Amino acid sequence: MAEAAAGRALTAAPSSLLAGARLGRKLTVEEAARRAGLTVEEVEWLEQGRVYRFRTTDEALATAVVYATGLDVTHHEARKLTGLPVPRLSPSVNRLARAAAIGAAGVAIVTLLAVVLLPGVDQSSSPSDAQKQSGPRLPPPWHVDVDVLNGSGDINFTRQVASRIGAIGYRIHHVGRANRFDYPRTAVYYEPGGQPLAVRLARQIGVVTMPLPNGKNPRRLVVIVGPHKGPA
Repeated sequence: MAEAAAGRALTAAPSSLLAGARLGRKLTVEEAARRAGLTVEEVEWLEQGRVYRFRTTDEALATAVVYATGLDVTHHEARKLTGLPVPRLSPSVNRLARAAAIGAAGVAIVTLLAVVLLPGVDQSSSPSDAQKQSGPRLPPPWHVDVDVLNGSGDINFTRQVASRIGAIGYRIHHVGRANRFDYPRTAVYYEPGGQPLAVRLARQIGVVTMPLPNGKNPRRLVVIVGPHKGPA
């Protein structure tokens, strides 16, 4: 009975592009969730486009990046799924060009997620408009070191948060235990001068910011993970 149900799940028509990518790999929802380090509910929410079940849209996008990474969605596949032109690389292409293609995969995956999760978003704004709206330009996430610490006793949830932050592009410097396990909520802590970076990351994962009294590195953030209360 269970095997028959699993077979039907793998042959059913895909409900979204992400579901199509999973079915193309002959994976059940449970197997895909295990590969990505997500819960079955989170995978179902992503595939059904139920963004409202996440605390913020940023959290939904970050979770979708983790899911696409867990499915090993390639640059070629992401562009094909979203209807973007798929360039052909010459067999003699040099390493620099290959590295550029790999980097572009991240852009293609984000485009895929925008199509899946945010079909009503207006993508016609120019880069200059986005810069005007976002204020002063901040260093890219991959120039920011982030320590992710377990402040509630749940190391699995802490690792999940670290994976989400890493999927956005931040450099995960350390994942470990905080000095205690009674932190009431997750927060991004910043050293003097690092508040703008902390605010950006906090908005991306839907948490608050707190200052660190000491330190001299504004490009170092500390995320202390509190209890996992789940989406509202």
